[in-house]
Amino acid sequence: MEKQKNAVGRRKEAVARVYLSKGTGNITVNEKEYKAYFPIMYLQNQVELPLKTTDTVSMFDIVITVQGGGPKGQAEAIKMGIARALVEVNAEYKPLLKKDGLMTRDSRSVERKKFGKRKARRSFQFSKR
Repeated sequence: MEKQKNAVGRRKEAVARVYLSKGTGNITVNEKEYKAYFPIMYLQNQVELPLKTTDTVSMFDIVITVQGGGPKGQAEAIKMGIARALVEVNAEYKPLLKKDGLMTRDSRSVERKKFGKRKARRSFQFSKR
């Protein structure tokens, strides 16, 4: 790999742009160390999952810009972006990543609120009298 590879990952309202280059395993999210950006261990594991699946934890430096959504959506968008970038680097990683469900876009998102309802489906409390 002579130049950096990039990919986009999405989940709910979060969009992550991932830039992968040769390095020592540094992961930066919005100019912060990823462990500082995601203090919860579960979210850190989500970010590392594609690298652990392909045994490339210390081979690449990753710079990520992520916006929109909450922490969980952002972590899962990053996970997908890293998986897509790894496939650009080496196509042999695709079956491994696909088996773990990392190449599939999770399209579930929040349902819109309808008029005449309190939330998307919840009605106002009924009063008989």
